[in-house]
Amino acid sequence: MKNIKFNKRYILSISMVSAMGGLLFGYDWVVIGGAKPFYERFFDIANSANLQAWAMSSALIGCILGAVISGVISDKLGRKRPLLLAALLFTISAFGTGISETYEIFIVYRVIGGLGIGLASALSPMYIAEVSPSEFRGRFVSLNQMTIVIGILAAQVVNILIAEEVPVAATDEFIRNSWNGTTGWRWMFWAELIPAIAFFVFTFFVPESPRWLMKVGQKEKAYPTLNKIGGEAYAKIEMANIQATLNDVAEKVDFKALFHPKYRMVLVVGIVLAIFQQWCGINIIFNYADEIFTAAGYGVSDTLFNIVITGSVNLVFTLVAMFTVDKWGRKKLMILGSLGLAITYLLLGSAFYFELKGVAVLSLVVIGIGVYAMSLAPITWVILSEIFPNRIRGAAMAVATFSLWIACFVLTYTFPLLNKGFGAAGTFWVYAMICLFGFLFIRKNLPETKGKSLEEIEKELVK
Repeated sequence: MKNIKFNKRYILSISMVSAMGGLLFGYDWVVIGGAKPFYERFFDIANSANLQAWAMSSALIGCILGAVISGVISDKLGRKRPLLLAALLFTISAFGTGISETYEIFIVYRVIGGLGIGLASALSPMYIAEVSPSEFRGRFVSLNQMTIVIGILAAQVVNILIAEEVPVAATDEFIRNSWNGTTGWRWMFWAELIPAIAFFVFTFFVPESPRWLMKVGQKEKAYPTLNKIGGEAYAKIEMANIQATLNDVAEKVDFKALFHPKYRMVLVVGIVLAIFQQWCGINIIFNYADEIFTAAGYGVSDTLFNIVITGSVNLVFTLVAMFTVDKWGRKKLMILGSLGLAITYLLLGSAFYFELKGVAVLSLVVIGIGVYAMSLAPITWVILSEIFPNRIRGAAMAVATFSLWIACFVLTYTFPLLNKGFGAAGTFWVYAMICLFGFLFIRKNLPETKGKSLEEIEKELVK
């Protein structure tokens, strides 16, 4: 909007608080990868592929449940209170996982953490999109992905700082009885308490989403926030635009309404993009870095260092995405990412097929992460936060996020099986084919949303 001076400092501050949900999402999601070589020996599951897979994927059960309930509670309670609940769940999980003495209790607290991830992954980008003006909404929503990446990198750095050096030829018994195997992995989880408590406290100071307040008829509460964001003229224009999209819709949202013909295509696009963001395969590099780098000839300590390298690249290219999303557009970056990953996986599979070791594999992994970090990782969340209509945004976001976590569960649980059946080479070639199909779908079906208000996008997509 021309001639409107936005309070970017205020928008940034409330967006960053919401994006702390992303930081905890990233930390909780990845910390287990660094702790993996140690808690597996502690719980004596190092030789059980099924128990290992369940330990890694159990949080996804919570993610799925959190995504499901996010739609219901965000439509009923708003965006702020569910974010507070997510912060509380992260706190409980971080403490409980670290004190676990049995495998079963460990799994319970991982599921609780997953609930927090499921809520935060749906609500944090949605909240930011609803308070951000269209001119730089992509950049602000990308803050959520940036904090996810910071959380990932923080977990990787904390892991390597906590873990003591592990000899290359260390046995399971040696690792089990070492400081890493008895205590170190616990501190990796306990470190999450600091940002979790901070997130809980800071969330009390952010306003409720003005679009949700308008939806439930509390116009008088929506106005002050919109006025603080862009002034009186902006507040009046936005309130009129929001109201126009709500006038002809029933007060209560039924999940069945999502499948109304006018919403069908936009819902399909959202679900497919959510699933593709996971099935493109990049998350297995974070979750199963131990196996990937071991297959490439690296030891445990070298693997921890390589994981930090991948996390650093992830952060750098996420920053690139923040500066390109509102200039290049969403569709162009998604096309670049899907095609770039297809090529990278083709080469990475070939590297494993021809038994290349060390730097060759590490370089291709770094390239893949860079491509993903500036495209599919942040842009998918931007698109999902933009394309759903005001009235059904909470429910539709829940369905898309639910689909994303189901896809992530399938990806995480099946990777060890694919790796065992097809080998590393065949597994990455499978992901290359998925990325090629994703490229074709995006090119045909994804609309460009750059520079448009949420209400303009709704009028374009819902007819």
